[in-house]
Amino acid sequence: MHKKISFIDKHRWRHIQAGIRDTVILLREFRKPIFWFSFAVIGGGALYHYLSQRLNEPVYSLVESIYIVLIATFLQPANRDFPHHILLQIFHFLMPVIGLSVLAQGLADFGSLFFNRKSRNKEWEMAVASTMQDHIILVGLGHLGYRVALKLHEMGEPLAVIEFNAEADTVNAVKNMGVPVIHDDATRPSILEAANIKKARTIIMASQNDSMNLQIALKARSLNPSIQVVIRIFDDDFAHALQEQFSFIALSATEMAAPVFAAAAAGVDVTNPISVEGQLLSLARLTISKKAPFANKTIGFIEDTYHLNIVLHRKNGNSEMHPTDKTEIKPGDVIAILGGPHQLNQIFHDNGQ
Repeated sequence: MHKKISFIDKHRWRHIQAGIRDTVILLREFRKPIFWFSFAVIGGGALYHYLSQRLNEPVYSLVESIYIVLIATFLQPANRDFPHHILLQIFHFLMPVIGLSVLAQGLADFGSLFFNRKSRNKEWEMAVASTMQDHIILVGLGHLGYRVALKLHEMGEPLAVIEFNAEADTVNAVKNMGVPVIHDDATRPSILEAANIKKARTIIMASQNDSMNLQIALKARSLNPSIQVVIRIFDDDFAHALQEQFSFIALSATEMAAPVFAAAAAGVDVTNPISVEGQLLSLARLTISKKAPFANKTIGFIEDTYHLNIVLHRKNGNSEMHPTDKTEIKPGDVIAILGGPHQLNQIFHDNGQ
């Protein structure tokens, strides 16, 4: 319960940060009308001062001339007599038209964008993602990616998503969970940076395009050398090579479902599956949680229930290889398990991962 409340608080704080950042971005966009308004007032004040000297209706200083033009822009009376010369009189009628037209257009655009963030959906999602730290970036919201997003959300992991297909049915469902979804091409470094790749701890490539997954993985690693990379690769040999050469967590089996990807992204060690007599097997490390239904149960109970093998049990800093069936498992203990994708998915799920 405490973890859930903490996650909600972080989620709200992230949106507050995103709102501040988004407003700053809007103000930057507002620089142009502010510049032209300032130019009109200062330039008009300088011209007014020059003409007043020439037309024998002098103003005491340039600053006062700028002030006269500024208050004239907002249709306010100056603390001095109305000028007699027609050229100076024109300023009092022309400046409101010039100044307010420039400023009003800028204010209208700013207000529209500020109060209707949905019209700038992409920019808002980027603003939210840019505030995240120590988070997970998920690329692709296909069948696998969507289930990975659901699982990571259940685990309370901070998540940002990049999805090129904005029409994907899963996009709205993920957004409704409070997860920012950036609609763009993740092969572009600027988009990875928009998801705050430099402060992310993990990136998951879950698309069905091996070459694109690899391209994004390499760019992510170049932008953040310490980031953990979890990549979906369909070719077993290629996946093994990537794991050896780049230290990627390359999961090649199409049967390897969302909980395994989510667990790998969250820091659970899962090896690339190997085929033994036609059966896919992986070795994984699991820390027993308090809410796991097999906590305080025996090794034999877990192996019989989940149809897998426990090859190591670590407790209080001591490791036991091939523990006996009667060995009891406590919350906080670490076990190394050997099993197929279905068995691993089930035990990860029951352990709350």
